[in-house]
Amino acid sequence: MAAKVFQFGDFKLDCDRFELRRGERTVKLERKPMELLILLAAKNGDLLTRAEIVERLWDSEVFVDTEHGINTAVRKIREVLRDDPAQSRFVQTVTGKGYRFIAPVVEVPAPLPEERRLSSEGSRNRRAGDPPAAPAGPSAFPIQTPVSDDARSSGDKDARRFSLSGRWIWLAVAAALGCLVVAISLGSRSLRDRSLNRAAGPKISSLAVLPLDNLSGDPGQNYFADGMTDELTTMLAKNSTLRVVSRTSVMQYKGARRPLPEIARELGVDGILEGSVERTGDKVHMTIQLIQGPSDTHIWAESYDRDANDVVSLPKEAAQTIAKKLNSVVVEQAPQRYVSSEAHDAYLRGRYLWFAGKNEEAGKYFRKATELQTDYAPGWAGLATYYGQGAGGELYPKDSLTKGEEAASKAVALDDTLAWGHLSLGAIKFFQWDWVRADQEISRAIELDPNFGEAYHFRSKVLSAFGHNEEAIEAEKKAMELDPFERPFAMAFTYFLARQYDAAINEARLRLETRPDDIILHWALWEAYRRKGAEKEAAQELEKLLLLQGWTNSAAAIHRQFERGGYKAVVLGQVEYYKKLSEKQYVSPLQRAMYNAQLGRREETLALLEEGYQQHDPELLWIQNDPAYDFLHGDERYRSIIRRIGLPPAY
Repeated sequence: MAAKVFQFGDFKLDCDRFELRRGERTVKLERKPMELLILLAAKNGDLLTRAEIVERLWDSEVFVDTEHGINTAVRKIREVLRDDPAQSRFVQTVTGKGYRFIAPVVEVPAPLPEERRLSSEGSRNRRAGDPPAAPAGPSAFPIQTPVSDDARSSGDKDARRFSLSGRWIWLAVAAALGCLVVAISLGSRSLRDRSLNRAAGPKISSLAVLPLDNLSGDPGQNYFADGMTDELTTMLAKNSTLRVVSRTSVMQYKGARRPLPEIARELGVDGILEGSVERTGDKVHMTIQLIQGPSDTHIWAESYDRDANDVVSLPKEAAQTIAKKLNSVVVEQAPQRYVSSEAHDAYLRGRYLWFAGKNEEAGKYFRKATELQTDYAPGWAGLATYYGQGAGGELYPKDSLTKGEEAASKAVALDDTLAWGHLSLGAIKFFQWDWVRADQEISRAIELDPNFGEAYHFRSKVLSAFGHNEEAIEAEKKAMELDPFERPFAMAFTYFLARQYDAAINEARLRLETRPDDIILHWALWEAYRRKGAEKEAAQELEKLLLLQGWTNSAAAIHRQFERGGYKAVVLGQVEYYKKLSEKQYVSPLQRAMYNAQLGRREETLALLEEGYQQHDPELLWIQNDPAYDFLHGDERYRSIIRRIGLPPAY
């Protein structure tokens, strides 16, 4: 049979040699993924069903989780082809059916024997560190005997003396004897379970849950996939002794087709959990697989099928199974309450929007979750978070904090083990100047979840307000260690509150190297320059900040103002802008006070600070950390505000 070589994009797939090349470089691909790639390319755009894949690749093999095998093979194909499933150029998922190879495939002449010989010599002469060529397989459709990497690299001559048929006879006899011995020693226990235990290999003590792929074929279901990822992460942290990487840290890998050992190394974990979720009508199908990260070794895989009404308990069930597999189960806690599927769905939508920075929209779904089920603790915790964040922005603080306290109190009354509920209540109590209760609730959140980076971040803000700057820096370092991607601006923020401006500037610049368009990082850099008195740099950063938000006219105005009158002209422009804006909508008095303070306007600044005090504006808590207000330190009216809040004076 004539050898086939398929060409697509920059790649050539030599079926006879069982080899994938990109230009002159051989791309390493394991046996099963290579076989699947050949099947897909040979179909040339026609649908390859999952049933066909199982029949062609796994039909003769026993004790194999084919669902897991197919997903892994597709993932590895996408990795080497650098294919994004959201905008695929090569392998397209046909939801509920199978896969289609959508890149144009051209059959090209196979290399002549002499060319192959030269290619092989080139491979043997490859420099150290270059990727090894994929092992050659027989012509037509390849069926290879698994061979260890050591055997391949050493060129074991004895192994090569076996004919293909002789090799299979020997393997068949060995397999039969092995099965007999295992059956005698295990009795009725599952061969598959025991083989999984053997495969577990090195102990896993830390784990990252990669974002579950949405296979529903509907981008509108992304919130559901992200929500299930979030809940699976939470349940693993709650039901096991594993160190589980936070949701935010792993979300950067959403849609990224990168080698798992590389991801494991970057996140500092030895275990990776990946998978997919598909929701069609009232049916949910979830597949997850546990992988030993550094070696990319598969330990365990499982598929779950649920009705929509039963999906609430799925993350906990999966987490408990994984914890048992890894011998890291914690003592069983209180039985899980009934949760309405509609309330749960509304909550997942709210979380999705909240993490996307859409607090107002998130609040609507959190409220809907509590209306659908009045005893749903996560819904109340989400609503409290909405009110707490809104109090520092678009909502009138005093009313918002009152509603937030009610929501957070309901959350912890319904579920005292909910760390997020206790943190929400602690944050609101802090904004209400109830220091003792705030500390109790934040401490409770950390006690419930020692890996809760958000709790350490907020504790850092509390310490900064009280002038305990070194402790605040240490708390923020702990938060960043636990969750380095949640708030990349946080260390710079903590440094400039401690008046360590050079450290803040260096930190913000370092983070901007990898996140050049991060709006909040530019805000932190602007604040550090402003507080240091670096006026030119402050004006430039404010201009960049406005451009990144799409406010081109405002950015141009900042540029003109600085050119004409320096940074003072920029501040005057901001004073007028926020004064006019406050006539149309709510604007924090502290936003206006900060600009008036920079101009040394004593009466205007004090009046706005007093207004902020009457409103319980959260930003009032950190005015002693801002040098713009230092000129007021000797004024009794300023001191009266600090005393009434209850903060230790910094004057």
